[in-house]
Amino acid sequence: MTAAVAWVCPTCHCSISTAYCSTCGERPLRPRELTLRGLLEQMFAAFTSVDSKLLRSFRFLTTRPGRLTAAYLQGQRQPFLGPVPLFLIANVLFFATEAMTGGKIFTTPLESHLQTQPWSEFAPALVADRLAAQHTTLATYAPVFDQAVALKARSLIIFMALFFALVPMLVFVRRQRPLVVHAVFSLHFYAFLLLLFCVSDVVPAVNALFGGPGFKSLAIDYFLSISLLVICAVYLFFAVRTVYDVRGVARVASALALTVAVGAIVLGYRFFLFIITLYTS
Repeated sequence: MTAAVAWVCPTCHCSISTAYCSTCGERPLRPRELTLRGLLEQMFAAFTSVDSKLLRSFRFLTTRPGRLTAAYLQGQRQPFLGPVPLFLIANVLFFATEAMTGGKIFTTPLESHLQTQPWSEFAPALVADRLAAQHTTLATYAPVFDQAVALKARSLIIFMALFFALVPMLVFVRRQRPLVVHAVFSLHFYAFLLLLFCVSDVVPAVNALFGGPGFKSLAIDYFLSISLLVICAVYLFFAVRTVYDVRGVARVASALALTVAVGAIVLGYRFFLFIITLYTS
């Protein structure tokens, strides 16, 4: 048996004669890792390995509602990504999908706020006052608003997930669970919701690719909105059983309450982005 070649641990700076550092677990740097090919191989392995935390986490997130939350609360850290990294990755995937497909779920342009949102009746007056205060025109201001709202949508979306944590805290107040339970549950659910939003962006994009109206179709928009709410209701129905051990009628009622809250928070987030962008850009 050949003895391991001595090497210096780059982290502990001590001489090592074994394959791994006994103090920190570091291993010797392989020359291949400093090549572009080696980097691409690592990326490929990270996203395709059956043992990948990312793929395992997404698989559990989409097929076993509430299981990731339960695992995290039980202390299972090694098999899965944490709730915050998982949410952030889902967030990146969502906005990457929006950029590629032209979706506007949260990066809602000023024109949509003025014409197709529930607050479009009074939005023109707010915009007119803002234009007068800045001594500019709608044509000049609209591109500035659209660029700013896209940036804010990406950076503030985690607050929507954390705000949702207050809803299960109120719905399951008699369970007397710590706030962290509701926060983890919310982050996992919103990671799932962002993946759903990815699908809802792809559907009209594919429709437009084959000559359809795509994102301009109100029928497709209504269909996707209703479908998303139904999927959310079913997902939450199974998730609350796993996380909160709710059964019977209470399980149905709590799932419906959470689903209504999801729809309200999504609309509220759009309105929040409209207001904060209007008065900061």
